[in-house]
Amino acid sequence: MPFPNPVDAVIFDMDGLLLDTERVYRVVLQKACLAHDYEMTDGLFHSLIGVPGPAGFDIIRTHFGDAFPMEAYKKSIAGLAEELFAGGVPLKAGAAELLQGLNAQGVPIALATSSGRVVAERHLTHAGVRDHFEIIFTGDDVTNGKPNPEIFLKAANALAIPPAHCVVLEDSHSGIRAAHAAGTMPVMVPDIVAPTDEIRTKCVAVLVDLHEARGLLLPV
Repeated sequence: MPFPNPVDAVIFDMDGLLLDTERVYRVVLQKACLAHDYEMTDGLFHSLIGVPGPAGFDIIRTHFGDAFPMEAYKKSIAGLAEELFAGGVPLKAGAAELLQGLNAQGVPIALATSSGRVVAERHLTHAGVRDHFEIIFTGDDVTNGKPNPEIFLKAANALAIPPAHCVVLEDSHSGIRAAHAAGTMPVMVPDIVAPTDEIRTKCVAVLVDLHEARGLLLPV
């Protein structure tokens, strides 16, 4: 076991970790930019992963300049996201099995996502995993988003578990930095962005997928 402390709770990120949504969002943001004659490069998109919406819009404004049509861009995003997610919200490999296993073992869990409350509730419901979570914190519930540790500290407090005994499952650099700063045991399951050497130093483990996470958290 790679964990320095007993695992008394698990805190999940949502997009890119529990739900396979980041690739959809990349298409959404690329199309929304093209609709207004701008290009969303992979580098720019990568800088937005794990970042709360308002902070992400600030990054985009800084990148493109004040002439960028932000309000029209936001409307384009909303329409495209509704269209592309109409067919459902896919789970990441191993997500269902991990959630079911943790619930069966009575391990307390929580969700801590940078997405807003409305989007988080809708996506979790459409993916069929909303009922697994009694404790959910979103970007709407914190003053400072990831990489600030606030959201993970609030989740640990709501679970009544010391942060040092909480495993945080994350796919983004911002999320790992936040989990590390909160004093939890960060585990990265990379999605679109690979871990850097700096990020690896902040992780207890870097795993291939949630099947591997299940093997670590729920050994046979």
